[in-house]
Amino acid sequence: MTFFYLVLGLLLLLGGAEFLVKGAAALATRIGVSPFMIGLTLVGFGTSAPELVASLEGAFQGYPGIAVGNVVGSNIANILLILGASGLIFPLVCDRDVLKRDGAMMLMAAAAFVVVCLVGELSRLAGFAFLAVLALYLVYTYRADKKGQDGAGELHAAEAEFLKARHPMSLVIEIVMAAGGLIALVTGASLLVGSAVEIATGFGISDSIVGLTIVAVGTSLPELATSVLAALRRQADIAIGNVVGSNIFNVFGIAGVVASVKPVSVPGDIASFDIWVMAAASILFMVFAWSGRRIGRVEALLLLLGYGAYVTFLLH
Repeated sequence: MTFFYLVLGLLLLLGGAEFLVKGAAALATRIGVSPFMIGLTLVGFGTSAPELVASLEGAFQGYPGIAVGNVVGSNIANILLILGASGLIFPLVCDRDVLKRDGAMMLMAAAAFVVVCLVGELSRLAGFAFLAVLALYLVYTYRADKKGQDGAGELHAAEAEFLKARHPMSLVIEIVMAAGGLIALVTGASLLVGSAVEIATGFGISDSIVGLTIVAVGTSLPELATSVLAALRRQADIAIGNVVGSNIFNVFGIAGVVASVKPVSVPGDIASFDIWVMAAASILFMVFAWSGRRIGRVEALLLLLGYGAYVTFLLH
């Protein structure tokens, strides 16, 4: 039954995120929120919601390896696995205006998380600092895009359009979708974390490895589905923006909330190795995207091979 609960938890996370984003986006549109703001906030938070509830579940159950490893592992999987898979489907052309701001912010998030992990604890102070940085970033982004300073505003609006429901819905259905999606997320996270810990105990592996692999990939399913679908539709900017935005939210939003609510210690194995893999993956993405302004099939294959090597090393 453990594997059944694991699969059920993954399905609830994927479906819950989908329903939450579509329901919340429809409600926001109904009350007059602009597509840009929906893409910037609701889409970013919505696709990262599985990471949030899973990391909180891990923190409250006393598994810091899951709470921290989920954030680190998700960011690694977002770049190496998801962009790699998306780039194999269709080459991803990168907008330098987006890279200048959001890509730089992703690198800043990776660097900040490295520093906090080296300290050894996700403390409340670090959590509040992360949330403050995220708030400042959102305010700056809003003001910059309202002034038309770069192309990122169009990207955020396109993200909202890409993920919104295809047909108009009634108010009741929108509320039910948003609330039902949230309930599914919480239930799915509980099942995922509980079953993953049981599997780890049975195979004699640490909760850190579980957080970095099973939980991280499971909570990244919404990003995987969105980016692959965007690649199939030849909308490379959506695929890249989805991953970059998720990596920013994972650190400043998810880790910020977890640390503010339930401070956790950072496992030594994550601090000594995995955070550096996360930082290296972030830098590698920027090198590929900035130098050639695209992630072609060769680069995508290298990213996938890198992820395969990383997981193999963890499970060896």
